[in-house]
Amino acid sequence: MTKISVLLLLAVISLGATEWKSYEAGVAQQKSSHKPIMIDVVRTNCHYCINMEKAVFEDKEMSAWIEKRFIPVKINLDNETLPLGLNVSFTPTFYFVDEKHTILKKIPGSWNIEDFKDLTRNIK
Repeated sequence: MTKISVLLLLAVISLGATEWKSYEAGVAQQKSSHKPIMIDVVRTNCHYCINMEKAVFEDKEMSAWIEKRFIPVKINLDNETLPLGLNVSFTPTFYFVDEKHTILKKIPGSWNIEDFKDLTRNIK
């Protein structure tokens, strides 16, 4: 397979998946959108992180739902540091942060689509 074919295949596979940003890009976008930042804290080989990525964040409808309400940011603890002095006990853990860098909510654990919607529905 040529490099172009591989890139096109990867682009098609990722259609509908949540578009994750760096924390810095999320803060920059927040200045104009005024939406809370949703920080997904993961580790590379975290079984629960991988399952949630596939079952929740690769779902086209769920990705649209998340991106309508939040600025999705992913931080991998294996090669990045957490901002705002945040700490996690296990991964995945989700933090929701407003424009004043205040933590609106912390959600530890892996969830299915409906449970994650229920947990995040009222965060503003």
